Amino acid sequence: MVRASQLLHSQREPAATRPAATVLLLRDSAQGVQVLMTRRSPSASFAPGAYVFPGGGIDAADARAHAVAARRPTQSDDRLTQAIAAIRESFEELGVLLARHRDGRPADAADVAALDRRAPFAAQCERHGLVLAADEVFVLAHWVTDRDLPRRFDVPFLVARMPAGQAPVADEAEQFEPLWVRAADALGRHHAGQFFMIFPTIRTLERLEKFATVDQVLAACASEQPLWTSCPRAGLLNGAEARYMEHESPFGELAMVCPDGQLLHRLEWRVDQPVALLKNLVRLTAPNAGVMTGPGTNTYILGDPDTGYIVVDPGPNDPEHIERVWRASGGDVRLIVCTHSHADHSPGARPLQALCRTRPAILGLPSAPTARPASEFTPDRVAGNGEVLSVSGAGRSHSLKVLHTPGHAANHLCLVLLEDGLLLSGDHILNGSTTVVDPPDGDMTDYLESLDLLTAACTTYAIEFILPAHGYVLGFARQAIATLKSHRLQREGRVIAAMRERPGGTLEDWVELAYADVPPRMWPVAKRSLLAHVQRIEALQLAG
Repeated sequence: MVRASQLLHSQREPAATRPAATVLLLRDSAQGVQVLMTRRSPSASFAPGAYVFPGGGIDAADARAHAVAARRPTQSDDRLTQAIAAIRESFEELGVLLARHRDGRPADAADVAALDRRAPFAAQCERHGLVLAADEVFVLAHWVTDRDLPRRFDVPFLVARMPAGQAPVADEAEQFEPLWVRAADALGRHHAGQFFMIFPTIRTLERLEKFATVDQVLAACASEQPLWTSCPRAGLLNGAEARYMEHESPFGELAMVCPDGQLLHRLEWRVDQPVALLKNLVRLTAPNAGVMTGPGTNTYILGDPDTGYIVVDPGPNDPEHIERVWRASGGDVRLIVCTHSHADHSPGARPLQALCRTRPAILGLPSAPTARPASEFTPDRVAGNGEVLSVSGAGRSHSLKVLHTPGHAANHLCLVLLEDGLLLSGDHILNGSTTVVDPPDGDMTDYLESLDLLTAACTTYAIEFILPAHGYVLGFARQAIATLKSHRLQREGRVIAAMRERPGGTLEDWVELAYADVPPRMWPVAKRSLLAHVQRIEALQLAG
């Protein structure tokens, strides 16, 4: 876990969440699934003027109304309470009644007219012999409001089919202008600036537009588990707030830099100045953005003025970048470490060393005979597997443990920042793409075994975040590694299938099958990892 003393921003307690429930009322149309939305009051305390789904806070009466609600055998008490709250809010806000008579007849417009939308809901239904159709309300998603907002809710997004024979009528107090809209149309109008929606609504509609019928939506929700759960995080991008879910690239970086939801971290990729991630950790991205390098190669500067600095991956031999690294460290570089010898990682080491008055040692693993000529590298000293490299001063230490991780390159290593539980992964783990494993210097079996080693390290050193050589900081470290390994093994399965479909084929024959989900312009690069898979499959006789 990152030391509190190294956080950039003062810790604070985010606002407490309030339980709530929201329901997407759905119907089929000739154009596809439509969802009922309304516009919130311009004076509302939360999301004023936004187009939303009906819903609101869960109150004590909802939990006491179980006796007047039908439930599925698999529906928990909490889910039942949430469904009752959603049914109540749909009635109070829109006059939509998800209920049926005790003989099974669905509630109709006459039943709606017989109830008072301002009087206690469940008691009225009981007097009129109505049973709340909570068994027809399913959980779609679970959202928790972002940590930076002053009003926060813990809210399931539920789904139900719109009752036949009823028409929504807004209460004209909290909700206005009910309308039926396809998810794609709502999103299109929002992007055109004509239909204001908040982040969870947008992301929910993006998922909803993939379904062709209401039956498909309800079938997908039959497990009683949300299809996704998210508490988004916010940063600043090009001068505006930008929000991200857990699977999106910037999420981990925001979680590490602003753990309590402070809306302070800028996400633009800058090559002209360093980006502070912690008090003891700065990232400086080289100006070598491209297909293979993403936004550029990340140089990490670890330490503080009292301890001096360790520079990890000084990058390509770019004089302006090297000078920026030197200035960001105040010229007090104690060690230079290269995760591997590829041309965008290690060539800057010697020029940086020459700039520093202390002439810091360059550490790493020498390039193997299998390395390409552009990747030749000889360190001043070999970084031993398990060795701890540290700088210290004024009672503080910053220590990197060396882990040999061949696979992407034969001389690849990763580094664990022991005091803060961080993994500097070089090219072994990237954010936004998978690394190329390019034989003969790259080896797929070594790569997968190194992933297992890093998984074990996450447990041993309580690693929560991964700092890759390309892309933002990754969160959920163990999960990220597991996802990456699963992806590699799934790709291996596709390669095996391609080899069986076209026995005796070539890489060109197999790449179009095994990498059919990758744009053809990327196949020349994909063939490098394809070869690594083929070599592993043949060595282990996996293709039969």
